[in-house]
Amino acid sequence: MKLLILNGPNLNMLGIREPDIYGSETYATLILKIKDYALERGFEAEYFQSNHEGALVDRIQQAFFDGVDGIVFNPGAYTHTSIALLDALKAVKIPCVEVHISDVATREEFRSVSYIRQACKASIIGHGTHGYLEAIDILLDK
Repeated sequence: MKLLILNGPNLNMLGIREPDIYGSETYATLILKIKDYALERGFEAEYFQSNHEGALVDRIQQAFFDGVDGIVFNPGAYTHTSIALLDALKAVKIPCVEVHISDVATREEFRSVSYIRQACKASIIGHGTHGYLEAIDILLDK
């Protein structure tokens, strides 16, 4: 099985940006954690992070042509604003699990809105970076 681990804006700043909310684990450490999990669970993973909405849309579309079987997606702030990402996920029809490191439901009111959720089979919210592994399990155990 081939999974795309997709991360939106500011996820590259993990460990630097608001560690009281997102923790001290870096983006590089997160990727290593997922790579180790890929070896353990026996799946292939591709990784992509961008601060640009169009680049994320392009990568979702490319996932269709690359034969990706599932997407683990932390869209960051685009969760609350991007109909374009929703449309891209709906277009490719690749199973997707939304992930958020923090509990967005307990933060600012605008963070309770998720445009992409309606194109996702599940959402993992507020479980720290371990949520990525939970999302992977959902996709692998479908």
